[in-house]
Amino acid sequence: MIWQARALFNRTDPAGFLSGGLTPIVVVPGVWESWKFLQPLVTSMHERGHPVHVVRLLHSNSRPVMDEAAHVDAYLDEHDLTDVLLVAHSKGGLIGKYVMVKGSSAGRVRGMVAVATPFSGSRYARYLFLPSLRIFSPKDAVIVSLARELVVNERIVSVFGAFDPHIPGGSYLQGAKNVRLDTGGHFRVLAHPRVIAEVTRMAA
Repeated sequence: MIWQARALFNRTDPAGFLSGGLTPIVVVPGVWESWKFLQPLVTSMHERGHPVHVVRLLHSNSRPVMDEAAHVDAYLDEHDLTDVLLVAHSKGGLIGKYVMVKGSSAGRVRGMVAVATPFSGSRYARYLFLPSLRIFSPKDAVIVSLARELVVNERIVSVFGAFDPHIPGGSYLQGAKNVRLDTGGHFRVLAHPRVIAEVTRMAA
């Protein structure tokens, strides 16, 4: 897949995106993804004057949501970041919402733009053998717990395609700003100009 190949051969150092005086952005990729899946958006926002942070401890993001959320929490605290905008893809949106709801650094987060996030899980998860994928079951305790937390949803923008082969039920989130794109896909939507537009608007 082009997204995996781009990430594998890309040697860009994320430290080069830390400069800038506008709202800090922290990117949270999906399961088995590196931050490089979000690099076009990272580059675009950095060029607009935003420092963009990568949480290196997420690695391939294969651990449980609460464990990965702890890494994001620790990063925000360690770097003393405030008024942060989280920009997340897929599982990253679950991690971001967990931080906003239960994280020690919840007060540091302004809001989140989540792209193709399975907020209600995916019915395909029950057919998958890997624990890192079965956590997307609609019956998973974390999925169910986060779904009950409605207050923070007003600070979340959920962007998703007309059809997502990984999340057939969609990414609609009650109380959030929901943006349904006119294209489909789970990864392809990351390159949609509306995603950058929503991040730019929320970071303004």
